[in-house]
Amino acid sequence: MMGVGLPLASVASAQDEPVAVSMDVEVATDAGAVDAAVEEAAPVTEGASLDYTINTLIMFLCAVLVLFMQAGFAMVEVGLNSAKNTVNILAKNVMDLGVGVILFLFVGWGIMYPGDFNIIGDGILGYAGPWVDRDVTPNLEYGFSHSADFLFQVAFAATAATIVSGAVAGRMKFGAYLIYSAFLTGLIYPISGGWKWGGGFLDAMGFQDFAGSVVVHAVGGFAGLAGAIALGPRLGRYTSDGKSVPLPGHNIAFAALGVFILWVGWYGFNPGSQLTYSGAANAEATTYIALTTTLAAAAGAVTALVTGWALFGKPDLTMALNGVLGGLVAITANCDRVSQGESLLIGAIGGALVVLGIVLLDKVKIDDPVGAWPVHGLCGVWGGLATGLFGELPEVNDVLLSRGEFIWVQCLSTGVIVVWAFATMAILFFALKAIGFLRVSAEHEAAGLDISEHGMHAYPSDVIAGGAVN
Repeated sequence: MMGVGLPLASVASAQDEPVAVSMDVEVATDAGAVDAAVEEAAPVTEGASLDYTINTLIMFLCAVLVLFMQAGFAMVEVGLNSAKNTVNILAKNVMDLGVGVILFLFVGWGIMYPGDFNIIGDGILGYAGPWVDRDVTPNLEYGFSHSADFLFQVAFAATAATIVSGAVAGRMKFGAYLIYSAFLTGLIYPISGGWKWGGGFLDAMGFQDFAGSVVVHAVGGFAGLAGAIALGPRLGRYTSDGKSVPLPGHNIAFAALGVFILWVGWYGFNPGSQLTYSGAANAEATTYIALTTTLAAAAGAVTALVTGWALFGKPDLTMALNGVLGGLVAITANCDRVSQGESLLIGAIGGALVVLGIVLLDKVKIDDPVGAWPVHGLCGVWGGLATGLFGELPEVNDVLLSRGEFIWVQCLSTGVIVVWAFATMAILFFALKAIGFLRVSAEHEAAGLDISEHGMHAYPSDVIAGGAVN
C-alpha cells in the first residue's frame, strides 16, 4: 500500500536527516580529515540503520496481522453459511493464500510494482520480473526490507481474492474457484493495483487510496458480484414466484468471532500502510490512522444495527457485524487524511450502505450469502468518493488540486478500477459457465459441497443428519 501516494521506491524515512551517506575517501589527503568525516557521518548512518530496523520489523508484524485476517474471513463465511459447506469454504480460504503467494511472487509482484511501465507506456502495464530482491546489504534509502514489503503486499492480494469466496459460497465448483483465484491474484488485482500503488496513470492523476478501499476491497467486491450474477442464487433462495427465502447461517458465534478477528487485523491493514514508522511524525501518523479506523468501525456497527432495526423491526446482529466491516472498508482509503468527526460520518454512512446494499441485492435477486458486495464493493466505492469529499487535497505536478478537481479524480479513478474488476471477472465467470465448469449440479449442491467436492464433513455426519447444525 502506498502511504502517501508515491511509487514504492520513493518512500523513505520521514526524519529530516539523510538516510545514506556517500564518501569518496580517495580524494582525501589527510587521514585525520577522513576520520573526522567518518565520525560525523556515523550517527547519520546509525540513525538510518535504526529506521530501517524499526520500519522492517513493524511492517513484518503488520503483514502478520493482515495474513491473520484470512482466519477472520473464513470464520465469517463459515458462520453465515450452511454447515454442509464448511470444508469447502475453509479449503477456498487456504488456497486463496497458497495460490496467491505463489502467483504473486512470480507474476503479480512484478506487475504491481514494475518500477517503470515497460510493456505498455503511460502508466498502464509493466513487469519487473519474478522473485523478491534480497537485502544482503540493507538498502537504507529504501527504508525497509524487500522481504517484509513483499509479505505485506501479498497479504493484501490474498485479501482481495478471499472477498469473492463469500459471494459465491455454496454452489461454485472448487476447481473453478481455483482458476478465478489464480487470475485475480496473478493478473487482475496487480494490474489495477499498479495503476495506483505502482506509480501508474491513476496515481499520476492524483488518485488517493491510502490502504485500499478501492484498490483492494472494491476489486474483490465487484469481482464477487460478477461471480454471484454468473452463478445465480442458491437452491431454495427464491421461490418460483420470486419470493425471498432466508437461508440463515449455522453458527453466528463463528461469524462474530470472524468480525472481531478482522477488526483486529485491520490495524495491520490501515496503520501498516503508513509504511515508515520510525520517528515522531511517523509514529503519530500511524496511531492517528488507528484512531480514525476505530471510530469508523464503531460508527458503522451502530448505524447498521439501527438501520436494520428500523427496517426489519429487530436489532439484527448480522447487520451490526457487517456494519463494522462496512465502516472499516469505507475508512481504509482516507484514514490518513480525514478528521475524527469525518471518520465517524464516513463509517456511519458505510454501515447504512451495508444494510441498504443487502436489501438492494435481495430486490434484484442476486444471492450474496455473506454480503460481500455491500460490504466491500459498495462501501469500497463510498470510501473512494468520501476521500474526495473530505480528504486533504493532494498536489499533482506541484499544483494543489481544487476540491472539485479532487472529487472528479476520485470518481473517475474509482470507476475505472470497478469497471476493470467487474468486466474482467464477468468474462472469466461466464466463460467457465459456458463450458459447464462453474456451478455444481443440483444434487451436489443439495448434498453439500463438503461431501460432493471434498469427500468429507466438517462435523460428524450424524450431527448434521440429526439437525443439530444445518
